[in-house]
Amino acid sequence: MDSFEISYRVTYSDTDQMGMMHHSNYLRWYENARWELFRQLGIPYATVEREGIIFPVTEINLRYHHPLVYDQEVRVIIRVRSVTGARITFEGEMHDGNGRMINGSVIRVGCARKSDGKACPLPGQVRKILAAWMGNRE
Repeated sequence: MDSFEISYRVTYSDTDQMGMMHHSNYLRWYENARWELFRQLGIPYATVEREGIIFPVTEINLRYHHPLVYDQEVRVIIRVRSVTGARITFEGEMHDGNGRMINGSVIRVGCARKSDGKACPLPGQVRKILAAWMGNRE
């Protein structure tokens, strides 16, 4: 299974009063990685939205192993685990500059019509591009 990687550095505004990166920022970085992956595959999220499709998050499982602190570098690695009907399941990991695993995630998004929020099948082209990237044939 192919993976996509993007790097960040923890800024002061990312941290909380305890001096660690606030838990909500991990989710933001995973979201950025997901949509940057789509952009790299030729499916910019803005284009998908203009076509009337949205991908709301339906489930998140995030397991923290170590905190990140100010000025620490982190690599966010994201993979597409599965593509079914109206869902995409992503797996992710964050690693610090020394390769230590910071956390792991499983995030599911649904496919819905922007006009009414109702679930709908993934657009055929999106499904085809993701299947090819995952090494599957439809």
